[in-house]
Amino acid sequence: MHETRQIAKRISIAALLTCHNRMEKTITCLDLLFNQELDETCHVTVYVVDAGSTDGTAQAIKKKFPHVRLFCGNDSLYWCDGMRYAWSMAMEKNYDFYLWLNNDTFLFSDAIQRLLKTAHETRERKGDDGIIVGSCLDPETGQYTYGGKFLTKKRQLLRFYDVIPSEESQRCDTFNGNCVLVSRNVFQSVGNISPDFTQVIGDIEYGLRAKSKGINSWIVPGYAGTCVDDSKLSWGNSAVRLKERLHILHSPKGLPPREWMIFTRRYMGIWWPLYMLTLYLRVFVPRLFEIWEGRQKMAGVQA
Repeated sequence: MHETRQIAKRISIAALLTCHNRMEKTITCLDLLFNQELDETCHVTVYVVDAGSTDGTAQAIKKKFPHVRLFCGNDSLYWCDGMRYAWSMAMEKNYDFYLWLNNDTFLFSDAIQRLLKTAHETRERKGDDGIIVGSCLDPETGQYTYGGKFLTKKRQLLRFYDVIPSEESQRCDTFNGNCVLVSRNVFQSVGNISPDFTQVIGDIEYGLRAKSKGINSWIVPGYAGTCVDDSKLSWGNSAVRLKERLHILHSPKGLPPREWMIFTRRYMGIWWPLYMLTLYLRVFVPRLFEIWEGRQKMAGVQA
């Protein structure tokens, strides 16, 4: 505890969130954020971008958390857009750290304390000023939901392994953006979330972009909080009709082919056309992938 208190001194953090409706979850997320176990000299400033909520989310934030720096946009803003905008506002103050936080991620009371401790340890003991990733679990099942990712060795079908947190910090190739701590130095090197992405891939792309610059990502020991997995791949679900799968795929919350093309061309080299083909194969023949993934799980591979 003493060590963590020493780490916390002189540290400024900008917490970045974006939301669209989900008022109850957003307020709970902010409540838990403001009740973190931190030294009083560790100051957290919260930036929230509300993307045209119609359920009173913005008004509720203003009433309960008047000190939050709230920016109201419209419903054309999605996760990447909102987070990028929040970051662009926060960067003017040159904080020591920037904390990405999903509004449906509920932090444990010591989450930020442990993020900072891992950041300190990797910097001091390993000489690595990296990105620090907090893992999430399902509040009911206790199963891993979001966190760090490893690319498969052969990048077969561009599969990622979930990296289950342990008692030690671990490296990962990239991550989900539910709970991520980015230092000022990393931000100055990697920059903001790419404007090429609207809702998905932006967090995964950021981790890979950092890695391409020699910046490692580290997973905090244990779990940082809870978050229900709402990432069901409906455009690749055989139970959904083909017409609907195509509609979802091309929507901002699906996986727009243009954005997927940008991502694969950027990171998959000469093999990117194969990954473009795989995208459409998954839409048109989803059962093939469901069978393959089922066999992977039966073989003990984390999907």
